[in-house]
Amino acid sequence: MLHTVVFKLKYEKESPKESQFFNEVSKLSLIPGVLNFKIFRQTSNKNDFDYCLSMKFETIKEYENYNNNPIHVHFVETYWVNYVEKFLELDYESY
Repeated sequence: MLHTVVFKLKYEKESPKESQFFNEVSKLSLIPGVLNFKIFRQTSNKNDFDYCLSMKFETIKEYENYNNNPIHVHFVETYWVNYVEKFLELDYESY
């Protein structure tokens, strides 16, 4: 399963808040079951999102465990809701 989230931050690029946010984002890669964790920066003007997080999970159960993991819950409650202006979450299974 591929889990991706594209988003725009409330704060300017290269600001201290942006750095703090991405320092916290990197901790998500430590959650058991997270594979191929990547952070991307938008390079075109085709949409309003500036960043993308991408990660893989072997099973839906591992993805559910990730969502309920205390590291993820803390990140969402402390950083995501306060730093992210808008987002789009996309989850895919192999076809």
